[in-house]
Amino acid sequence: MEEYGKILLIAMPLFFVLIVLEKIYGTYKGEDNVPLMDSVSSISSGITNAVKDVLGLSITFISYGWMVDKIAIFHLEANIFTYLIAFIIIDFYGYWTHRIAHQVNFFWNKHAIHHSSEEFNLACALRQTVSSFVNLFTFLLIPAAIIGVPTTVIVITLPIQLFLQFWYHTKHIKKMGFLEHILVTPSHHRVHHAINPEYIDKNHSQIFIIWDKLFNTFQEELEAVHPVFGITRPAQTWNPIRINFQHLSLLISDAWRSENWQDKFTIWFKPTGWRPENFEEKYPVNKITNVYSFDKYGTEASSKLIYWSIIQALVTLLLVSYFFGNIAMIGLPVIFIYGLFIFMTVYSYTELMDESRFSVYWETIRFLFGLGILYYFGDWFGLNSLFPWGNYIIIGYLLLSLAMSIYFVALEFKPKRATLFNA
Repeated sequence: MEEYGKILLIAMPLFFVLIVLEKIYGTYKGEDNVPLMDSVSSISSGITNAVKDVLGLSITFISYGWMVDKIAIFHLEANIFTYLIAFIIIDFYGYWTHRIAHQVNFFWNKHAIHHSSEEFNLACALRQTVSSFVNLFTFLLIPAAIIGVPTTVIVITLPIQLFLQFWYHTKHIKKMGFLEHILVTPSHHRVHHAINPEYIDKNHSQIFIIWDKLFNTFQEELEAVHPVFGITRPAQTWNPIRINFQHLSLLISDAWRSENWQDKFTIWFKPTGWRPENFEEKYPVNKITNVYSFDKYGTEASSKLIYWSIIQALVTLLLVSYFFGNIAMIGLPVIFIYGLFIFMTVYSYTELMDESRFSVYWETIRFLFGLGILYYFGDWFGLNSLFPWGNYIIIGYLLLSLAMSIYFVALEFKPKRATLFNA
């Protein structure tokens, strides 16, 4: 928990700098594909995922350590060779968990957030799940357990393998010659994120593209077919927490409304997107039928709202950095209170980004919750030991945030609501 938080303290600034550099480079080249609102939503998703992981909000029914104790034939030492073996096995494990997430209705819910951006850039790599609370696929690491790869090696290699998937989420790197035959490249991953019929559900590999070629899921990026990004049932929100549960909500609704008991049970395990017979007509949901002709979400936000959203994301990154750097000092169970505040923060300002009038209510709840923390603890989780004016800084931020929400809802969003009511 604490160790992973320290790793993220190093990774987060690096990711942020690379996202900014991609924005600058794209603007310079006249090929900017890093819309600010989309990027704020992506970064916000990364924040919620990082907080969830650091808090350990997941359950593993069969741990890797247990498997090593029970089935290991050998016991390898932690050396370079062992790390290489672990890396290859984890990549194989990653391919299959990724493929299953694309092909089974229930497991798509945890992965849809990653594909929800209608852009393809470094920021969208940060769109990671908070809806996966149970790890069911540890058994795919059985090959590593049999040969006795130490648990510490797996624990260290897993985040390294994850971070190495960041760089290829970009349009600016074209095909890479002979590396296209070995590694997952930006070209391969553009195919994976595309919703074109030629590309959908292809290229599930994470580091080595060989798995797709072995298991017949490989598709080369075609010059004549320009990739179109997103999901076929578009999220239509900037709120990453809501995106995380959209597909699950539809599954629950369809299972509840189905009169066929077999459908109520099998819907969870059917191919992704499957619905009971006639449900598309009886209970229609917004779905992209022509990938070359649809309106991207949220492209008309005011500059004021865009800049305020950026400020909120930056402040939240500062709050999260303080959290990750002081987990031991904050301690259990208080870290969960801090984590809840971060989730409330992201939910509140991304609702405002959606121009929802309810965002002011969420902001009011967050404001009161923040004041309650200061009143109960007398301090913002030890911040006063670093800044004597820490409490005043937090109160000032909470007041400004609430005031800005009231301003946008009362003045900026009012004409749009009036138009809706008049219609």
